[in-house]
Amino acid sequence: MKPNAIKHDVLAGRPVAGAMIFEFFSPGMSAILANAGCRFVLYDMEHTGLGFETLKWLFASCRGLPIEPMVRVPRGEYTYLARALDLGARGVMIPMVESVEQAKAIVQACRYPPIGRRGAAFGFAQCDYLGGDVGDKIARYHARTLVIAQIETERGLEQVEGIAAVDGVDVLWVGHFDLSNFMGIPGRFDDPRFDAAMRRVAEVARRHGKAAGFMATDAAWIERARAMGYTMIAGGTDTGLLEAALKGMVGQIEASGR
Repeated sequence: MKPNAIKHDVLAGRPVAGAMIFEFFSPGMSAILANAGCRFVLYDMEHTGLGFETLKWLFASCRGLPIEPMVRVPRGEYTYLARALDLGARGVMIPMVESVEQAKAIVQACRYPPIGRRGAAFGFAQCDYLGGDVGDKIARYHARTLVIAQIETERGLEQVEGIAAVDGVDVLWVGHFDLSNFMGIPGRFDDPRFDAAMRRVAEVARRHGKAAGFMATDAAWIERARAMGYTMIAGGTDTGLLEAALKGMVGQIEASGR
């Protein structure tokens, strides 16, 4: 049972790069991402139709690779969180976290008693089917699990200070499209109100000893997010990156034939 290879760096505020995968649920994807230098992969269940059987298979493809498998669950409910962790998730991302009570319930679902209320499942995928002392396993699970709360609604933004203060929440992650939608300025990422919201989340995270996370779709977003204090950054979307790369190649091919 290896410790989480990125959690210490994440909480120390060091830059940690990874990827979010929405479409390419392939057994080779984990190795491709690791070869590209990604230190974590976040597979998305919220918007994609990805199911638990495929997720388990994807997590298994990460074994032996220098990459931490994580997942964005559809909602912050016990049935999603505990099951994802049982399958071997080293971190869970929860969309639309909007209150202190919700954040506490999420942490409870990710922790065993006496800290939380997670049901026991030892000797299965999460511990690589190994035996061992249960108490030691529980301590290792708690130490390695990364809990990522998404701040992506106006309610979450209002409650961000309290959410950040919840013990067990490790990362505040801005979902930029949803946040702009709920702020009434959909897709207007240059609006001063949106800029202020992003800066506030990063500042609150830093003040509470948490990390700020973001999915950047291009170099400009990476530069902007890093300047604001976001340190856990995923490249995405996989579909957008592939399309952009192919457009350049297709244009070159067709131009050479004229």
